[in-house]
Amino acid sequence: MNGVALERVFRAASGRIIAALAARFRDLARAEDAFSESCLRAVRTWPAAGVPDDPAAWLYRVAERVVLDSIRRDRKQQPVTEEASLDPSPEELLLNDACILPDERLRLIFICCHPAVATEARAALTLKLVCGLSVTEIARAFLLQEATLAQRLVRAKRKIADAGVPFELPSPEAWPERLDAVLSTLEIAYARAHEDAAGSGAHAGFAAEVLHLTKILTHLIPDDAAVAALAAQVRYAEARRPARLDAEGFLVPLSAQDPALWRRDLIDDANRLLADAIRIAPSEPRTLQAQLQQVWCARHSLADPAPWLEVLRVYDRLLLTRDDPIVRINRAVAVAEIEGPDAALVELSRLDLPGLEEFLPYHAVRADLLRRAGSLTEAATAYARALQLDPPAAERRWLERKLAELPRSEN
Repeated sequence: MNGVALERVFRAASGRIIAALAARFRDLARAEDAFSESCLRAVRTWPAAGVPDDPAAWLYRVAERVVLDSIRRDRKQQPVTEEASLDPSPEELLLNDACILPDERLRLIFICCHPAVATEARAALTLKLVCGLSVTEIARAFLLQEATLAQRLVRAKRKIADAGVPFELPSPEAWPERLDAVLSTLEIAYARAHEDAAGSGAHAGFAAEVLHLTKILTHLIPDDAAVAALAAQVRYAEARRPARLDAEGFLVPLSAQDPALWRRDLIDDANRLLADAIRIAPSEPRTLQAQLQQVWCARHSLADPAPWLEVLRVYDRLLLTRDDPIVRINRAVAVAEIEGPDAALVELSRLDLPGLEEFLPYHAVRADLLRRAGSLTEAATAYARALQLDPPAAERRWLERKLAELPRSEN
């Protein structure tokens, strides 16, 4: 079993195992450390001994022993007694695939988005514990420096410990105060899958999972515009997946994708969801973001003109309710098509955030704009920086080709 396959097993199991350990031992930090140790032991033993029939149960049992050993050491070798029970424990239910509900991951996301955790840390904590993203990946998603993000995670876990947060599904009355963090988590998890056009990376499984979880959310919370809009966004994006790679495995930019290859069934689903979102809250930021996707998915062939003017109009509306660097970067792409690359570069130059230095899309967009503006040396530097940020395979090949196509000297 290769490294990528092992990583997928660990990511798939991490959320419910950490939650199960925390539910039993009431110690999130110890649960997380124990799961990490069980993964290390799996890496050492599975390649030779073979992957167990139930990898999640194996990882849990090893992590359980790690926690018990740790508790015994903390108590100076005092024995740990466990109450016998004929009923299955919470962790046994979590680990029994026959009992796991289809929305188990969603349950864990709601749990980790507890209001005891600072608002700005909820989605980050969930992405770390439930989705298994690294601190580096999360910091880049939030345009934060790693040290800042790491401090937030430490404080969040300490708050959960101090507040005695139960690892139980909250009642529906408690969902609204957690919903934005839940949606942000799903949004970023899907973005990690979507950025890999080939769908072959460690996060590829997030795409199908977020499709499923957003469908569940639309049934659980049917009258929320943000829920419907996020579900629509994911479906529009997944509908375009068949056209995102060319025959040679290179990334195909959205404006050059053949709409005939897009999945119309997903687009139809997205249109229905977006109609609900518009009816409920037409100015909700996620409603406008879904409208951006709809504008593109209205094309039926490459003969249809690229809708750059309408895209720019929607971005201008979005800025009134969600003015953040990511929106500004994406808007700059549309500005370049309407007003030219120089105007778009001016827009980018106004962004001032330390986290942008680690944000690959920023460097990729800036490189393309500099190339189009004739600033070839600066464009080469920007392409090189984007390549340093470890893009997925198809994106890497596309960036490498763009860099290689640059003339060797400025005109």
